[in-house]
Amino acid sequence: MAPAGRRPRGGPARSRLTVSVSDETPRRASHDGASSFPAPFIDSHAHLAGEGFDADRTDVLGRLRAAGGVGMICIGETLAAADGARRLAEAEPGFVWWTAGIHPHDAAAYDPARDGPALEAAMRAGAVAIGECGLDYHYDHSPRQQQRRAFADQLAIAQRERKAVVVHSREAADDTAVMVHEAGAAGIVGVLHCHTGPHPLAEAALAAGWYVSFSGVVTFRKWEDLDLIRLVPEDRLLLESDSPYLAPVPNRGKRNEPAWCAYTLERLALVRGTDPVTLGAAVVRNTRRCFSLD
Repeated sequence: MAPAGRRPRGGPARSRLTVSVSDETPRRASHDGASSFPAPFIDSHAHLAGEGFDADRTDVLGRLRAAGGVGMICIGETLAAADGARRLAEAEPGFVWWTAGIHPHDAAAYDPARDGPALEAAMRAGAVAIGECGLDYHYDHSPRQQQRRAFADQLAIAQRERKAVVVHSREAADDTAVMVHEAGAAGIVGVLHCHTGPHPLAEAALAAGWYVSFSGVVTFRKWEDLDLIRLVPEDRLLLESDSPYLAPVPNRGKRNEPAWCAYTLERLALVRGTDPVTLGAAVVRNTRRCFSLD
């Protein structure tokens, strides 16, 4: 998603979950009101290397573990952010992984001669994916032609380096679908991150062998596209916080954190007619497969 300060805000919504007052670690409520063992999950998209987490990053990771999280992918949406994501992953081997990419908001400043080799070096240094990259025709912070060029170049790097791609798409479904189709035909695997529609873009991604990730948006009262949640097969579904953005109900409006994926997982399981433990286990398998995690 967009960097801080570029997010729309929404209204409150209801949730079936409770929160510990002491540490805000999510716990699934059992029928008698007692806390049950948390469902497993991996947060496939968090901006945890940002300065907004400098004061309590260790505590945030502790709450992620307590909530059932078995890992997190730290997104490097710029080369500078990728460096911070790399350092965090190196400090938390086997629990945090990292990516590197050029966000569409920054495509105007993209220099293939400078940034291409830097991204390739990041892939060889251990990044598990290119991204966050893609197209954003809502804000248009960068000219659309330059967005498409930066996106195409990053897809090519992903193909050469055999890495996954984390894709941001906002009000650019048609162009994104075309590029995802071409990428899939070239053997590139990726994920539509924080997907909220439209259905044809999700269908194009699935047809290309890609994954679709859902965020806390699905817990918002005004978000009612339940069929989109059901559209994605269990073996192609990912889960994300997009921290520090898009905190799920009941914490909407607060700084988001990876532990709160538990609320989103609960909502997804409810809509799909399954239980969080079963769906969470699938999310873990899918995330490992998508990003070739060790």
